[in-house]
Formats: sequence, structure tokens, C-alpha cells
Amino acid sequence: MEEDIENLKYPIGRFNAKEDYNLIEIEQFIDTIRTLPEEIVRLVEGLSDTDLALTYRKDSWTIRQVVHHVFDSHMNALLRFKLALTEENPTVKPYNEAAFAQLIDYNLPLNTTKYAIFGIHQHWVHVIVGMKNEDFDRTFFHPEHQQSISLKTALATYDWHCRHHLEHIKIAKSQII
Repeated sequence: MEEDIENLKYPIGRFNAKEDYNLIEIEQFIDTIRTLPEEIVRLVEGLSDTDLALTYRKDSWTIRQVVHHVFDSHMNALLRFKLALTEENPTVKPYNEAAFAQLIDYNLPLNTTKYAIFGIHQHWVHVIVGMKNEDFDRTFFHPEHQQSISLKTALATYDWHCRHHLEHIKIAKSQII
């Protein structure tokens, strides 16, 4: 039973950072970030309000909340990248994801959020593609984790984050009859 909950909570496994990432991996991460908006649209297109209220496990976020969360998370990611590229190891602000998911904007229809995700990802990919190889070693300090995180590790984390939440949406959608 505990294993089932773990598999539903982390359907692609937990994120495990490697010591380093090569250019091929970095290109794959960029591609995941580039294609996420289309993937989200494809997965939620035509879903009813009832469908968007489905969850991927008991007491988890709804499909609607997952999409809004991706917007919040990736908006923060873009800012973290820009801060790390313009400052020396800046301290980033953590946020309470669970509390954000309870805010009233998470009840909004997904149209605005889907378009916002497209915009964020277009900016983000443009910033990443414009980075020099040594820029991927730049860092930001995450006070919640009490560590500096390189942009290449952050990129790997967000690649995982994209795939992780796409899988959550697919699991929730599998309940549609």
C-alpha cells in the first residue's frame, strides 16, 4: 500500500541530482521545457470542469491545481535563472506550494494559465539557449535546502518537474470513463 502511494506521488521516481550533466543531457532538459506547454494543452484540451477536478491519488491536487502549480513553479524558475545570471549566488525566495494551491486563483479556468505557461517557457528557453556553457555553473542559494544550486542542476530539476506533473495529469485522466 505504501509503495502504491509512493508510485502515485512520484510516478517517475523522486528527483536525484547527479554530480554533473553533459551537453546532450542539457539539450534534452531544454527540449522538455520547450515542449511542456504543448503537452499540457494536449492533455487538458476538451476536459470538463468535472474532469479537471480529478486527482492522481487520494487527497492530491486536481488536474486544474497541477496546471496552476506548474505556472507558479516555472514563473519562479525563470526568475531564479535570471537572478543567478545577473547576481553572484543570490538567495531565492521559497514559497509554500500547498498554500498557493488553496488560493482563489487556482479556481480560474485554465485558458489564461495555459497561455501564461507558453509565455514563461518562451522567455525561459530563450534565456537558457542564450547561456554560455560556463553560465550553467552559476548558482543561486536556496534557503529551504540550505545549499547553492547550479543552473545545470536546476535545469535537471525542472526537466524532472515537467515530466513528473505531466504524469500526474495522465494518471488523473485515466479515471475518465
